[in-house]
Amino acid sequence: MTREQVLREPQAAGLLAELWTCQDCGKCTAACPVARVGLGYSPRRFIQRTVRKDLDAVLFDRAVFACLACDRCGPVCKSGISMANVVMKLRSIAFERGIPGQAAHAGMLQTLMRLMARSDLPQRRLAWLDPTVKIASQGDVLYFVGCAPYFEPLFGHLGTKPLRTARNAIRLLNLAGVEPVLLADERCCGHDLLWQGDVNNFLKLAERNLEQVRASGVETVVFSCPEGLRTFKLDYPRYFGARGFEVLHITEFLERQGIPRPEYIDAIVTFHEPCRLGRHLDVYDPPRNLLETVPGLELVEMPRNRVSATCCGGTCWMECGAAVKSLQARRLSEAARTGARFLVTACPKCDIHFGCAIAGSEYDGPVISNIVDLMAAALGVAEPEDELAATEKGAGTVA
Repeated sequence: MTREQVLREPQAAGLLAELWTCQDCGKCTAACPVARVGLGYSPRRFIQRTVRKDLDAVLFDRAVFACLACDRCGPVCKSGISMANVVMKLRSIAFERGIPGQAAHAGMLQTLMRLMARSDLPQRRLAWLDPTVKIASQGDVLYFVGCAPYFEPLFGHLGTKPLRTARNAIRLLNLAGVEPVLLADERCCGHDLLWQGDVNNFLKLAERNLEQVRASGVETVVFSCPEGLRTFKLDYPRYFGARGFEVLHITEFLERQGIPRPEYIDAIVTFHEPCRLGRHLDVYDPPRNLLETVPGLELVEMPRNRVSATCCGGTCWMECGAAVKSLQARRLSEAARTGARFLVTACPKCDIHFGCAIAGSEYDGPVISNIVDLMAAALGVAEPEDELAATEKGAGTVA
């Protein structure tokens, strides 16, 4: 495709117009975590090649899928270019041309998501619930579970327990005086398909979810997955207009709603920033504020935190190679140097990616703990196999 042909394609033309504002200063490459691992990727060079070369040559280059979309480069760009937005647009063009990128796990996750995009899909979506959690058929608050029911059987061997985190999330909502509504036919939010470039199936998932949430009559939707939150908050309105309901991460909701005083825990923790929650949505304080409500708990920040935090290395189950593994090892080492007993996350995918990084290794760093599970343990409502019990079994286990 020549530049003249590109300019006749509205999506690509708009992309080139945005990239032409690049000042070629290289700050994006200096900030990029993938560039730091020394495997040849550079956002600055990628931008320059995109505006100067045949677009097809760029689309067939694996660099379009090397970006983690973590947006670490966004805050330092003098021109206001977000590589995350750039690669989202480029991947949609690539997908239309039959260039889907290299999917991790043999494409199993993408296959599940496309199955969920079918309107006639039968699901046992709420089979994981138990009598210890209270939900309602109607109400003002809906808890969006996300893909936890599918992650559990796929990644349970890593020690991660997404469904336990989901049940603990409901228990925390119950403590806050809320019995949330759950959707019996909820679908994947579509985040991963959108970031792979499969816009068509993303739209099917989004339309189905919006239809169900609006029909429920709820006023607020709560997420324990930052990717689901980002997708509902930023991407759904881009395609479907105003949502008609509020969306919040569970840490935001609990901070607003209020919870009982947690029990005393004598431990040092450090917090890992999910990219979608932090840089994409500017939610930095609520997770930290919740941790600070726990008596005896000391939060020690890693050197790279908040807007400068390093990604866990995962992005829409794509391109899981040497660069990702190197990033994960570096982040885990950074956490270990804080002396923390727990590496606290606020994203189920971060749990999975870190669990994968340490599986089968001699890792002796902090125990990986989702903030939902840690807070549930501190409040005495967690399932028996909680993070506090896990530390008694020895560091390095992912509970």
